[in-house]
Amino acid sequence: MISKRADNMPYSPIRKLSPFAEGAKKRGIHVYHLNIGQPDIHTPEEFYNAIRNYDNPVLGYGPSNGLPEYRTALARYYKSYDINVSDNQIFVTVAGSEALLFALFAVTDSGDNVLAMEPFYTNYNGFCAMADVSVIGIPTRAEDGFQIPPIDEFKKRLTPKTKAIVMCNPNNPTGAVYSGKSLQELADFAREHNLYFISDEVYREFTYDGHKQVSVLHLNGMDEYAIMVDSVSKRYSACGARIGCLVTRNAGVLDAVMRMGQARLCPPTLEQIGSMASLEVPEDVMQSIVSEYKVRRDILHEGLNSIDGVFCEMPFGAFYMMATLPVDDSDDFARYLLEKFEYKGQTVMLAPGSGFYATQGCGGNQVRVAYVLKKEDLIAAVETLDQALKTYLKR
Repeated sequence: MISKRADNMPYSPIRKLSPFAEGAKKRGIHVYHLNIGQPDIHTPEEFYNAIRNYDNPVLGYGPSNGLPEYRTALARYYKSYDINVSDNQIFVTVAGSEALLFALFAVTDSGDNVLAMEPFYTNYNGFCAMADVSVIGIPTRAEDGFQIPPIDEFKKRLTPKTKAIVMCNPNNPTGAVYSGKSLQELADFAREHNLYFISDEVYREFTYDGHKQVSVLHLNGMDEYAIMVDSVSKRYSACGARIGCLVTRNAGVLDAVMRMGQARLCPPTLEQIGSMASLEVPEDVMQSIVSEYKVRRDILHEGLNSIDGVFCEMPFGAFYMMATLPVDDSDDFARYLLEKFEYKGQTVMLAPGSGFYATQGCGGNQVRVAYVLKKEDLIAAVETLDQALKTYLKR
């Protein structure tokens, strides 16, 4: 008999339909993957060259908190964004996922809860299930660009068991970018109620139309409450490297995380070497990547909104958007796309919206789409989705 914890662990809405996608491919159907944030941008040569040039004759264990030279390089990188932290306030993790888990394990106990604006990154549900912590959803509105709602919405859902606020900025899945003013108001609320503020900032570079990301570590009065999570997966198109970090000025949290990190020994050495070299990618290269994503965003946003009955807000960060479809059950529609539909030998894979909520019954007519494919593929995917909706609604 499996454990209650295992039984409560949800499937990922991003990956749970993968067997159906594989089935479609076996039938000779080309699948446009809009379901997952796997960029097609090439991983930097700097990453691979550093690994190729690694010549230590023994690949031994590294420090539990990461290679010191990598942490020093990260501190310089954060300084360029006016985030002032020392190398000892940076803890290297096995991707941002482990950083989020360590943060939750450090500040919550079994039966506690955290507040998260809905829709949120789906794996927050999974991480909290692993920590035996519940997620209390704070609703946001598409019409408001999924911005931070009034603080009263957080106050109404606060309980004696609430230990933290968890958020992603720029946001996955909505693409929202939050203002410094609204973030400071939320930080003041967190401090007033002795809540940690865990901020997932893996999309820092990906902002558009003059918007800029404000870090939780920029906010006033938050040294004891702010925990930042980061990763190289999206920034350097290195999702398989599995290198992230947790950054905080709270010595107690760092001590707790160190003990957890020692239990799993250390993060991967070669991937840290590659990630450290990636920090040297020229700024103009990074800007050209951001510009490419903006073009893709505009194509997908215009294309989706041109489909009868489909609506999505313009996102200003990350590389996702939440689209509202003229269907009652986006899970059923997403499966239909893979099992029963094809147009010109192709179909589309989407991430059903319900998995991005903690509140039951929400997101049933929404999907998350990622604009990580080249322009031609996005145009073809939109055409395919348009035809699929017409066919699906006539059944």
